[in-house]
Amino acid sequence: MKILVTGGAGFIGSSFVRYLLRTQPGIEIVNLDLLTYAGNLRNLETVSNDPRYQFVRGDIASSNDVRAVFEGNRIDAVVNFAAETHVDRSIEDASPFIRTNIDGTRCLLQQALQSGVSKFVQISTDEVYGSLGPVGAFTEDSPIDPSSPYSASKAGADLLAMAFHKTYGLPVVITRCSNNYGPCQFPEKLVPVLITNAMDDKPLPIYGDGLNVREWIFADEHSRAVWLALERGKAGEVYNVGSGHEKTNIEVVKEILRLLGKPDSLIKFVKDRPGHDRRYAIDCSKITREWNWSAEVDFARGLAETIEWYRTNQEWIREIKNSAYLSYYDRMYTRRDQTLAWSKQD
Repeated sequence: MKILVTGGAGFIGSSFVRYLLRTQPGIEIVNLDLLTYAGNLRNLETVSNDPRYQFVRGDIASSNDVRAVFEGNRIDAVVNFAAETHVDRSIEDASPFIRTNIDGTRCLLQQALQSGVSKFVQISTDEVYGSLGPVGAFTEDSPIDPSSPYSASKAGADLLAMAFHKTYGLPVVITRCSNNYGPCQFPEKLVPVLITNAMDDKPLPIYGDGLNVREWIFADEHSRAVWLALERGKAGEVYNVGSGHEKTNIEVVKEILRLLGKPDSLIKFVKDRPGHDRRYAIDCSKITREWNWSAEVDFARGLAETIEWYRTNQEWIREIKNSAYLSYYDRMYTRRDQTLAWSKQD
């Protein structure tokens, strides 16, 4: 089977590429990635010489780029990881999110339909469900209620993908996963920001009161679920992927500080993000029941492995934290209008 993986040089996409080449000897992969700021071919150095793998630089929102990939390869299935993903960037400017996440998905769907692929897996997010109250969890039947331009663009892509299934019979499967963490994550997301700052004894910015709750899953666990979606997912179905590991942001930062032996005085509360969802939690009993899938890596172990990866990949961090990244970081955290206070919690 030859699989087109889009966005395969990004954090989650590269995890999936490495996972498949490590565990599925009969698989060939074509990785289509535009290599925007979060795409990094160093994430794939360990597989770059594998004869089952090829990289193509291209834009999923370009019909010409997408068509060329399909014409140059006999693609059996598509897994669409390619996306603009950062909520704060979407609040600054929604247009790249609409272009990539919605129109890019449309280009892929149209070409997949014309080429007769056997499966199209659309990688989505629990953020399309919006904010959850203090109890309960999102199921696949929960209504879509996005809060940010990012989550709205992903919800739009999901609806478009499902429309291609209902209208044209394209065998679409959608997965919606909780927050990922692990090696190779671009340091604009919470966990790598906290780890890399703490290693350098820099302030650790936390939005609002730090009590927003997220469910955390190790990226390799997500990759394992996506492979099962490709292998066993039923066309026209949505599958939630989660770990059950709910943590407040303040719990995450304190665990990172503990593992690194750093003081809580590094914690810095900053002005909250507009439209910041309070809590996400995923009910993934459907994939447990149908695929016998469950999370195997607990949060403490996964976080320790992640920290160790960043500790031993300082060159990767230095290359990533260039002037463009630092300018963005300064806008998001250093220059916010209101800095709430340095944490005084023990």
